[in-house]
Amino acid sequence: MSGRFSADDWGVILGGSSGFGLATAQKLAAHGMNLCIVHRDRRGAMKRIEPEFEKLRASGVQLIIENDDALDAEVRARILGQLAEKMGARGRAKMLLHSIAFGNLKLIVPEVPKPDAGAAVSKLADALGLSKEAIASAVDKLAAEGVDELTELSSAPVYPTHSLLDAEDFARTIHCMGTSLLDWVQDVFQRGLFARDARVFGLTSEGNEVAWKGYAAVSAAKVALEATARSVAAEFGPHGVRCNVLQPGVTDTPALQAIPGSERLKAHSRLRNPFRRLTTPPDVANVVYLLCLPEAAWINGVVLRIDGGERVSGSTT
Repeated sequence: MSGRFSADDWGVILGGSSGFGLATAQKLAAHGMNLCIVHRDRRGAMKRIEPEFEKLRASGVQLIIENDDALDAEVRARILGQLAEKMGARGRAKMLLHSIAFGNLKLIVPEVPKPDAGAAVSKLADALGLSKEAIASAVDKLAAEGVDELTELSSAPVYPTHSLLDAEDFARTIHCMGTSLLDWVQDVFQRGLFARDARVFGLTSEGNEVAWKGYAAVSAAKVALEATARSVAAEFGPHGVRCNVLQPGVTDTPALQAIPGSERLKAHSRLRNPFRRLTTPPDVANVVYLLCLPEAAWINGVVLRIDGGERVSGSTT
């Protein structure tokens, strides 16, 4: 297979049991990269996850898989010690992907319903001589089945109001999904585990610029991640470490499904995307693989959109 990595190359993936992390693990393992995967999942979820890990084991690469808290300093030290021992004298971390998705998705103030909510459905019902309830039920059903053009007429998502975002929620989310990238980069570097041409990746989203309801803390974390990554690119660059941030389009991952109104996000994205589909985890994994190749060594300190043109297509027509 072309583009195979050295037997001494290792990748570290934080959040590797689903979504972008798992897809990246599958792609890199298929090209010969050994992997250290850290994930945090409950026992019940392992019935879904373990078969995926078995496929990775069958690929023939060396694996370290730890179900533990990647944000805990003692856990990080233990895993990196294990990685150093497993790699031996010649092995080095060629790639580090920060794909931790753990944050608070709360409103910052109770929502005020739109005054004209349901007005269009009422007018359509009157024009057809049907009840508003019948039209609303049909619209919701079709929208749920993927008729994206009806999304704006469907029932609005319900946002929990029993708990609003507070300072502690903000701080924890920003650390988990943002600044914790630096903790891992510094520790890997201080232990001398990075390859001389290493690649570090973080993940951001369109929510870094666009305000989505319930996304305030995660949005702040994404911006913090981007700022942190720029500094890593500048200050670790002389040591051979490249750092870039990937901005996928809307992707149907467990992290997206946790966002209130995610079905509307997906529908709007399909409508405006030039290819009329969502981004997929393998789309992103393919780019991670490409950016790990020697030919991509001069790409450093950028936010790279991986969305098929979704972000630049402002119209849904």
